[in-house]
Amino acid sequence: MSEVVIERFGADEWERLKAVRLRALQDAPDAFGSSYERESGFTPDTWRERLSGSWWRVAVAEGGDVGLVCVRVEEGRAHLLSMWVAPEARGRGVGSRLVDAAIGRAREEGLDEVELWCVDHNTVARALYAGKGFAPTGKTMGLPSNPDIPESHYVLSLLFRTARADDVPAIVAMLADDPLGAEREGDPGDPRYLAAFERIDADPWDELIVAERDGKVVGTMQLTYLAGLSRLGAERCQIEAVRVAASTRGQGLGRKMIQWGIDRARARGCAMVQLTSDKSRAGAHRFYDALGFTASHEGYKLSLS
Repeated sequence: MSEVVIERFGADEWERLKAVRLRALQDAPDAFGSSYERESGFTPDTWRERLSGSWWRVAVAEGGDVGLVCVRVEEGRAHLLSMWVAPEARGRGVGSRLVDAAIGRAREEGLDEVELWCVDHNTVARALYAGKGFAPTGKTMGLPSNPDIPESHYVLSLLFRTARADDVPAIVAMLADDPLGAEREGDPGDPRYLAAFERIDADPWDELIVAERDGKVVGTMQLTYLAGLSRLGAERCQIEAVRVAASTRGQGLGRKMIQWGIDRARARGCAMVQLTSDKSRAGAHRFYDALGFTASHEGYKLSLS
């Protein structure tokens, strides 16, 4: 097969879109929330509305259309839809390129997330999405076109990611940027910070997360997953060291970050999310109260230094 090219549909190419989409529905009837029977009855005006109302891309090889993807933006989120690769083009990275194009579109729009639904039995597609960084949210439902087929919800954050070693100085700078942190943090280049990062990074029960915008780290938090015998052996998620860069405060990033952490804990199967906050941080207490956290316990600490 010749080189694959990802193209946009022309403004009047609704018939081309119709042909590719109907072929996808015939080829994989148990992969989509719609059906060939339903969409083959769409009028030309419906196809025109579809083409103009969403962002579509088609994969082309040897003069033929061999793949399709759609991105629809709703409520500030990008929804990846209608993903399909023709049988003759599978195994050549076509799906990967289509997903990359969709993610690129979401980035161009300045969106924070890309979401999708994938049927559970499509292990190839699930592996592709996992390789791109999509993570399950724990939401499931029956496929709209066939409720007996389960599908799961996946999200790729374009704002939050796992921290890297070269993020450590920026993280430490945020930890130090308040009255409490200024008293206990040191030089961001101190090798003890990097040693601590390497330990966290190697621990499957710990995640150091950063928020990144325009290539700059503007937020951080640490998620630690705690095993215990209480609550029938339920796992808990501990949120620590939540910080937002001064330049980004007041823009809702902290709320998005905590909600993302909660969703991540829920998808993992945690029974509870917990955190502590210094008694002097009255503003932080109001923030956590508004997010639904309850100040249900007294916290105690003993310094060993």
